[in-house]
Amino acid sequence: MYRSESSDRSDNGIVSSVSRNGKGTQSAASPSLNESELQQLQVWNATTQNFPQDVFVPQLVALQAAATPDATAIVKEDQRLSYRELNERANQLARYLRACGVQPNTLVGLCLDRSLDMVVGLLAILKAGGAYVPLDPSYPSERLIFMLQDADISVLVTRQTIAEHLSAYECRMICVDSEAALLAQQDATDLDTPITADTLAYIIYTSGSTGQPKGVQITHRSLLNVVHWYRQTFELTPADHTAQFANPSFDVTIKELWPPLTAGASVRIVDDALRSVPRAYRDWLVEHAITLTLVPTILAESLITLEWPKETRLRFLLTGGDALRHYPPVGLPFTFINNYGPTETTVVTTFERVPQTPYADRLPSIGHPIANVQLYVLDEQLRQVPIGEVGELYIGGIGLAKGYLNRPELNAEKFIANPFSTEQGARLYKTGDLVSYLPDGRLEFQGRSDQQVKLRGYRIELNEIESVLNLHPAVESSVVMAREDVPGNRRLVAYLMLEYGAQTTATSLRNDLLARLPEYMVPAAFVIVDAFPLNSGRKVDRSALPVPSATNTLRDEVITAPTTPTEERLVTIMAALLGLEQVGIDDDFFALGGHSLLAADLATQVTTTFSVELPLPVVFDAPTARQLGLEIEQLIVARLEAMSEDEIMQLLQSEQSLA
Repeated sequence: MYRSESSDRSDNGIVSSVSRNGKGTQSAASPSLNESELQQLQVWNATTQNFPQDVFVPQLVALQAAATPDATAIVKEDQRLSYRELNERANQLARYLRACGVQPNTLVGLCLDRSLDMVVGLLAILKAGGAYVPLDPSYPSERLIFMLQDADISVLVTRQTIAEHLSAYECRMICVDSEAALLAQQDATDLDTPITADTLAYIIYTSGSTGQPKGVQITHRSLLNVVHWYRQTFELTPADHTAQFANPSFDVTIKELWPPLTAGASVRIVDDALRSVPRAYRDWLVEHAITLTLVPTILAESLITLEWPKETRLRFLLTGGDALRHYPPVGLPFTFINNYGPTETTVVTTFERVPQTPYADRLPSIGHPIANVQLYVLDEQLRQVPIGEVGELYIGGIGLAKGYLNRPELNAEKFIANPFSTEQGARLYKTGDLVSYLPDGRLEFQGRSDQQVKLRGYRIELNEIESVLNLHPAVESSVVMAREDVPGNRRLVAYLMLEYGAQTTATSLRNDLLARLPEYMVPAAFVIVDAFPLNSGRKVDRSALPVPSATNTLRDEVITAPTTPTEERLVTIMAALLGLEQVGIDDDFFALGGHSLLAADLATQVTTTFSVELPLPVVFDAPTARQLGLEIEQLIVARLEAMSEDEIMQLLQSEQSLA
C-alpha cells in the first residue's frame, strides 16, 4: 500500500498516494491480504479464453476476401475498396516488398496519411511477413529520421512528397503514387505468409523519458488476442460499419482496422474536418450508419451530451486515453465503453460498460481485464495490496509486448519476472499507473507514480519535453507539467530558468520544439521563473509553481500581427474579451487571463461572426488566433461543401451587404 510523505495532488486532480520523489512507501501498519481477498483476486484474474493462434490477421483478411469479395472493405469520402480489391492490392505490394528483401521480422516503415493507401500498405507489410512501423507524416523530419534510424528501416512505404521530406535518410522508399503503375504489374494472387505467433507484427513509437521516443514491439500472438476479444465482445459481423478515426502512428488504429476487417465489416475513414466538431461528427455517424466508433475522451464526453436521432445505428461508442469524468445520460441509444491500455500491452487491457446511472462518489472506472490478461495491484515490494487500497498496476498475460526496441536497460526495469505465475518466462509490465480495486473487481484509476501524463489521448513523458527545452541556448533548466487551472482545459505549461543575461521569445522556444517534437508535445505557455520552488526533499515542488497569467507568461517582444482576415477578426474578439489593447496571433488566450466563461463567450462570438458552429473544446485545444483560425477555416470549407450553389450565392450577397 502506498502512503505519502505529504499528500501530493496529481495533474488530473486526484490525490496520489505517492511520495514527492515519485516512489511509493510501504506502511508497516498496512493490513495484509487475507485468504478471502487472495481467492477473490485469483477469480478476477481467471480470464483464460482459447483462440486460434495459427491463422493470422493477413490470412483472416484474405479468407474474408474469398468469402465476400464484392463487399465494401474501406471507404474514404468517394473512394472505395472492396475486399477483393483490398486483398489484391495488398498482395501486389507484398510481393514487391518481398523483392526488396522483406521477410519475417523485417521492420518496414510506413509514412502515409489516413487513406486507402495506408490500409493497403499496413496489410501488405503483414502479408510479406514484415512488421510495420507507422510514422506520422506531420511529425518533424528530425523525429521521423530518428525513428527510422532507431528501427534501422531499410524499406519505407510512403508518397513522393513525403519521401522528399525525408531525403536525409537513405533507404529503399516505395512511393505508392509515383510507383503505382509498377505495383499494378505485380501478381495479385494470395501469397504464403511465413509467420508464427512469435513473429513481430508491428512497432509503435511512444514518448520516451530519456528525450527520445521508444519503440514497442508487438507480436502476432498479442495482436490476435486483441482481434478475437474485440470481435467477440462487440459482436462484429459483416453488417457492421465502423469508423477509422485515429492517427496511423497511434495504436488505437489496431482496434479500428483489424477486428472489423477480419470480420467482414466495412471501415469508413473519418474526414479530418469532422474530428474535432462533436455535432458534425454525430451527424456523420448517423448519415453513414456507423455502428461502432472509438474517439478521444474529450470528444466522447461531448458526444454523449448531444441529442441523437431515432435513426441512429450506432451500437458502441468507445473511448480511452484520458481519465473519463462523465457518465452517459439515461436514454443514450448506444453503449458507452471506457477502455484502458498501455501500448506495451497491445492497445487495450481493461474495459468498462459505463452505466447510465452514475455513482455519486466516484468517476467511471476503467473496468475489468480483457481475455487472457492478468492484473496485479502491488506495493513496492511486489506484494498484492488489499482490495480498496492504492497500489501500482502491473499487467501480465498474452498481451505483453516483446519489449522495447534497442532498450535492454529499460526492458529490465519495465518488464519483470512474474512472481505470481508458474509459467516459464512469464512477465509483468510495470505501468506506473496507480489504481485500486473496487469491491466488484473493477479498477479505479488514481493517478501516476511518475511524470508521465495523458493529454488528448497521447501519452507524453514530460522529461522528453524538458530534455529538448534544455537544449535551447537561452534555457538553463526547465520543468514541464500538465495543468488544469480552467476546468476542461488541461494543457502543458513549461517553467523556465534562463541563462544569466539571456533573453528569448515564445516563438523561438515554440519553433525550436516543433523542429524536434510533435505539435501535441509543445507547451501552450512558457513561464519564466527566477528559481524553482523546492519541497522538504529538495525536489521541485510542482504544486507551488505559479499559475500562468498575463504578467508571468513569456510573449514575443514583437506581437505577431494577423496574416488573414480570419485571424484579424479573431484577435479583435480576443482583445475585447480580455480587456487588452492588442493580442498577437500566437498569444495563448488562457495565458492572457482567459477562463472557461470567457472561452464560452469566445466560442459564441466566433459562431456569430463566422456563421459556423464552434464547439467549446476546440477553443481549449486551439487557444491562439493562429490555431483557432485554421480550425474555423476548416469548418467554413466543410460548410461550403455541404451547400448548394444557390445557398452559396445568397451567403455571398449577405456578406457583401454587411460589408
